[in-house]
Amino acid sequence: MVPTTGRGAVRLTAAQRARAEGRSPIIPPGIQPAAVTAGLSLLLAVGAAIHTSALLVPLVLLQAVTAAGWFRLNGMWPARQGIALAFAGALVSDAALLAAGRENAPTAILGTLGVWVLIGIVLTLRSRASSDERMSGLMATVVSAALAILATAYLAAPDKAVVAGVCAVAAATVVRALPARGPVSVAASLLAGGAVGAATAGMLSLGAADGGVLGVSAAVLALIGLRVASYDYPSRFVHFTAGVALPLTAAAPALYVLGRVLV
Repeated sequence: MVPTTGRGAVRLTAAQRARAEGRSPIIPPGIQPAAVTAGLSLLLAVGAAIHTSALLVPLVLLQAVTAAGWFRLNGMWPARQGIALAFAGALVSDAALLAAGRENAPTAILGTLGVWVLIGIVLTLRSRASSDERMSGLMATVVSAALAILATAYLAAPDKAVVAGVCAVAAATVVRALPARGPVSVAASLLAGGAVGAATAGMLSLGAADGGVLGVSAAVLALIGLRVASYDYPSRFVHFTAGVALPLTAAAPALYVLGRVLV
């Protein structure tokens, strides 16, 4: 059903209005998705501070939202099979890492990713869709699975690095959503991420300098995730899935690598 106003006129969404008016296809998620990202960041930080099992709950939520958001960002909806496949890959990756231990994290994560790419190819070959549809479906499935699986890095990263990093993501995402000019907003977001990362690391006896590096790195990747979620006249649904999840998902591998080096 097409949404209408009380007088019967068609009511367009912000994305539809921007497309109709020929405005920029880049529409940032805004402050409400940023607030949800901050809330999810807080859950991840608390979970990491408590225990791995406590971290697992918000992580699985992040992986589910990542899988659904990536498909919708690519204009594919409904895509239940692809979303379910990507999410299943994330769950298998989590289980493999917990079974193998943090010291074997690269093997568990990359091994799961390799298997899931093969599964995606096999399922695509069995599809009766056109070649173009199969290729776009395969690419969406592979990337969605890769992002959801790479988020498993939160389980492998040192707990202190996770806490400092996700707090930095929360700060950078919220500051980026505030009304300001592009370069000023980006600079303020990076400064906020670095400052929060340093402050959080200081409270965790990690070292302010190391926390600042973690915070700035996480903030950079969070802004990249936000930019991706803003592309091609995204809908409100995209903003509240990909726009919420991608800043955190993008930061996960960096927090694992830097955490292993700095902590």
